[in-house]
Amino acid sequence: MSPRKVAVVAALVRGRTVKDALIILEHTPRRSAQVVKKVIESAKANADHNHDYKPATLEITQIYVTPGPRLKRFRPAAHGRALPFQRKSSHIRVVVDGEKREAKKPAKAAEKKEAK
Repeated sequence: MSPRKVAVVAALVRGRTVKDALIILEHTPRRSAQVVKKVIESAKANADHNHDYKPATLEITQIYVTPGPRLKRFRPAAHGRALPFQRKSSHIRVVVDGEKREAKKPAKAAEKKEAK
């Protein structure tokens, strides 16, 4: 997907909560909306599972699109010719922030085993 096409959709959700962004992307009639939605869902899951953030409090603080590698291809043309074109790709980076969960206290059963 071309970075230009993806950047238009990314601008729609920049600075919003993750919940609002996902709703907006569900109703956006562009193919790149599905790709951006997957990236935001992945960022939400990573923040929840790996970094102990509360999923309900997450906000998109940064979202930006940079060009990825281009694949050079040829398209058949009239009179037996071949015309070159490039398949463009994108790197999408999403940074989310929110409230952290409180750290779990150690279990009391572990303390009892040490006392014996």
